[in-house]
Amino acid sequence: MENKLYFVFCNGEIMLEKRHDGTFTIPCCTEPPVGVKPGSEMLSVTTVEGTTVFTYDMEADTVDDPRYEMCGLRASYYKLTDMLYKTAGKCEELLYWNRNTRYCGTCGGLMRMHTDISKRCEKCGREVWPLLSTAVIVLIKRGDEVLLVHARNFRGNFFGLVAGFVETGETLEEAVEREVFEETGLHIQNIRYFGSQPWPFPCGLMVGFNAEYLDGDIHLQDSEIAAGAWFKKDNLPEIPEKLSIARKLIDNWIEEMTV
Repeated sequence: MENKLYFVFCNGEIMLEKRHDGTFTIPCCTEPPVGVKPGSEMLSVTTVEGTTVFTYDMEADTVDDPRYEMCGLRASYYKLTDMLYKTAGKCEELLYWNRNTRYCGTCGGLMRMHTDISKRCEKCGREVWPLLSTAVIVLIKRGDEVLLVHARNFRGNFFGLVAGFVETGETLEEAVEREVFEETGLHIQNIRYFGSQPWPFPCGLMVGFNAEYLDGDIHLQDSEIAAGAWFKKDNLPEIPEKLSIARKLIDNWIEEMTV
């Protein structure tokens, strides 16, 4: 039988297989490495490279086999290849979607998988697909300074960038302007696209921008932001981990300031 990659999750953690050289990978075997959680199901997932892998929620919350260990999805960024980490994120997003679309929102009927990325109600035929929550994130420059904030929902003491969800009827650039003004009271200009990143915590797409300060004084939105200030590259506070687009934006700014 052919070996298959199994992306197995439990309570936000993913199962990793430890190689003899101390590195990690995703379990690759002919049969699932552990049982599927009752009431759950195994999903087939097509990667961006066109490969089919399999993912499911496991039955137990511990692993007895010494070959395997559980790891937080964020932490797996530092243990897996980029391709495997991105695939793990896609698998977790699809499992989250599957868990939260068991019943039809129109008639209450049972939703069944129709394709790899769609479900159909067995009663009324309504079809649903995974939904992404699109958010913007922006690095704001003022001369040789950058604006960093500590949001109240951050896990840890680090400072990051202004970010927020796109609202209905907005362009991405309009969302950037609105979020910056709402959270900091500042006006910005020269908004430029930087890049985007899937953010499977649990089902987001982060769209990154650079912008320049125009005018205004910092007035933080107390309900969202605990602290915020302008920083130079030589006195930066703790900043986000390297897996995030926030860190990529900051690192890119540091590189620009170093030239």
